[in-house]
Amino acid sequence: MKEYIDKLSIPILIIVILLILSFFTILPIWDMVLLGAIFGYAIRPISRRFQTKLKYPSVSIILAIIIIVIPILLLCGYLIYEIIDIAQLFMGSGSTGVAGFNLNQTVNNILVNVPAQYQSSIQSYTGYIPNIINEVYSWVLDYCIDIVKSTPVLLIQIFTVMFSTYYFARDWDKLVEYVRAFIPKRYDSFSNKMFFEIENVTKSIFYGHFVTAFIIGVVAGIGFGILGYPFVILLAVVTCICQIIPVIGPWPVYWALVIIDLINGNFPRAIVTLFFGFGLSICDVYIRPALAGKYADIPAMILLLGFMAGPLVFGLMGFVVGPLILGITYAVIKAYKEEIIENKDENSAFYPDVVEEVSVEKDEMVEPQIVEEKVDDTN
Repeated sequence: MKEYIDKLSIPILIIVILLILSFFTILPIWDMVLLGAIFGYAIRPISRRFQTKLKYPSVSIILAIIIIVIPILLLCGYLIYEIIDIAQLFMGSGSTGVAGFNLNQTVNNILVNVPAQYQSSIQSYTGYIPNIINEVYSWVLDYCIDIVKSTPVLLIQIFTVMFSTYYFARDWDKLVEYVRAFIPKRYDSFSNKMFFEIENVTKSIFYGHFVTAFIIGVVAGIGFGILGYPFVILLAVVTCICQIIPVIGPWPVYWALVIIDLINGNFPRAIVTLFFGFGLSICDVYIRPALAGKYADIPAMILLLGFMAGPLVFGLMGFVVGPLILGITYAVIKAYKEEIIENKDENSAFYPDVVEEVSVEKDEMVEPQIVEEKVDDTN
């Protein structure tokens, strides 16, 4: 045994050292590699459908990347451009507003409906609103400009996402089998349950939340465009992000638009937007269970904690990474729980005679006491 441990110690030490070096090597771009893994897993069903009609698997994966990943990257670039444009317009216009939203007029409309004795105190607080908004837009503008300035790094990150997406989509099954090879055979039952639960949880998060959010965001963008709101794509993306977060949904966006329209006196559009928002919430009630219900039922509290705490730890990637980490942890614990229950059932099934003998011995120990008590009573 000692010789066996000595033989393993050197290879394990070398592997650990190389893993540590590899970790620090990919640390600057680990989030892009992780994003590529998520994209690669997401496009596998689409690439498999293409593969049924195409001869080469690589071509089907590239087509799936063109259809899914490239539009998402282009949308992110367009959003950065639009945010910079909005910030410049707002800061250039000062307190007059932008795109039909006049801040001074909105404040005056609010003050009209306030009793006269409270107007002076409220007006002293509303004077800080333009400065706060300008500071927020200045921070957003500086952040977007920093992203644009770091174009070489951004190109490297995009390149990493594209190629990691391709290789993860192509070699996902090989990666799973490679991980399985390091699991001892006595844990095969647990590992099978674990991978099964992880796949179900991942599909539930992806289809039940991300796909639902995408559908709601597209419908919201079309509706907001028809109703005549500016910056439709930005509103659609914000609606999509709110929809991803459990419990919240799209209501913060359409309620904000309704309040702005009510303050500015556009009552017909406010009423239509309110009913449209209720329709979006009703669609969420039906779409999310239909897509996620057939995979796994994840407690909403776990996903909510993942969406809230993920960005604090991992930045913007945390909106995706946080729920996945907590969801996979939930899946592993669930698989382990099922394994324990099965082992208990198997032990009770394998040794029923022992249980019966123990119960008989207990009965035999109790019966003499009863006889003795009866004898004492007769005496």
